[in-house]
Amino acid sequence: MRAQTIAKLIGVAILIFVVVIAASTTSYVVQPGDRGVEVTLGKVSPVFKPQGFGFKSPFITTIVPVTIKQQTRELQAACYSSDLQQVHMELRVLYRIPEASVVQIYQGYAGDPFDSLVAPRVQEALKEVTALESAEQIVKNREEIKNKSLAGARQKVGALLVIEDVVIQNIDLTKELETAIEAKMVQEQEAAKAKFTQQKTQIEADTAVIRAKGEAESIRIRGEALKANPSFIELQVVEKWDGKTPLVVGSETSGANMLLPLTDAQNRRVEARPSSNR
Repeated sequence: MRAQTIAKLIGVAILIFVVVIAASTTSYVVQPGDRGVEVTLGKVSPVFKPQGFGFKSPFITTIVPVTIKQQTRELQAACYSSDLQQVHMELRVLYRIPEASVVQIYQGYAGDPFDSLVAPRVQEALKEVTALESAEQIVKNREEIKNKSLAGARQKVGALLVIEDVVIQNIDLTKELETAIEAKMVQEQEAAKAKFTQQKTQIEADTAVIRAKGEAESIRIRGEALKANPSFIELQVVEKWDGKTPLVVGSETSGANMLLPLTDAQNRRVEARPSSNR
């Protein structure tokens, strides 16, 4: 009886184990940000599985996850400029797989298309762009080089995959070329500074000429106004008079008259009058 009971218990345990294994193989879970590719005995279903829980055929069907989230990979690129200078670049490529391409990407690129699709297209587009620019322009116009390379890579990849962005992290040139570019940039800065100083001096000179012309014109206008209105001088004398009686010294023919206070003139006359005791 004990042997039979033990055998029954073992049989039940085996049955439960088989049921659990079968149940686990008949269901699947696709995580958020992924899409599932259904593979049955080596045949790929043309329709992907959405995220969430589902059922499948046990033992013969496998659900392979393929991520549709944005991915970032680093890439090294060696290019040549139009002046035959070697340029090394460190890139960061941001890309993602659209839902419509999940099955095709899995079939053609084993679910990871970067090494076999993205990297070669980006490098090819970058080499085409840098071949048209000098090494100096590549360093100066990094953003323009990046935008043209991104557009070229997107065109080469097509709608199969989305390249979100290409970031140029670093550009390495030979030491001799870097020294030559730095020296040229210093010369350009000095030339720009000298040009600015020259323009500033010219502006200051022009301003002085304009100011002088303005002052001369002002004097001319005032002279004409005084000539046309002689009484204007008398008006200014009256406005500035301090209440003391002035004395005119000078002759009519000399053309030079002087206005002195009466008290000062009287003192001068007293000093000039000869003494009666002499």
